[in-house]
Amino acid sequence: MKLQPDRIEAPVISGYGFGWVAVMGERIDSSLVLGSRGERMAWPCQSFEALQAEHFDMLAAMAPELVLFGSGAKIRFPKPAWLQALAQKRIGLETMDTPAACRTYNILAAEGRHVVVALLLEAQAWGGEVPAQVSS
Repeated sequence: MKLQPDRIEAPVISGYGFGWVAVMGERIDSSLVLGSRGERMAWPCQSFEALQAEHFDMLAAMAPELVLFGSGAKIRFPKPAWLQALAQKRIGLETMDTPAACRTYNILAAEGRHVVVALLLEAQAWGGEVPAQVSS
């Protein structure tokens, strides 16, 4: 039997650090949404305090089986009122800090799951530039 790694068709988060992520090697410094089916778009929110239901409605419209919410440098849970569109479509949401969301997205995307990660990138919340890398 020949063993070889699966070929990942989904965009991969290849690195992350304080206030940035890299998608397929391209550094991104603002909040974004990334889907395992190739979706990628800016997420128009600059801070946790600026989040509203519309930000999560946008994720529900993508109809994934699961949404991962990377809430920044620390875990902060969205208000239940913001999640109505996801609940109505029976789409799960997992909240974690942004580095954990990056790692979890890569694992689930590699498994072929239809997952969307919404990453809140707040440069000022990190307090400095200390790069980190995840394996691609």
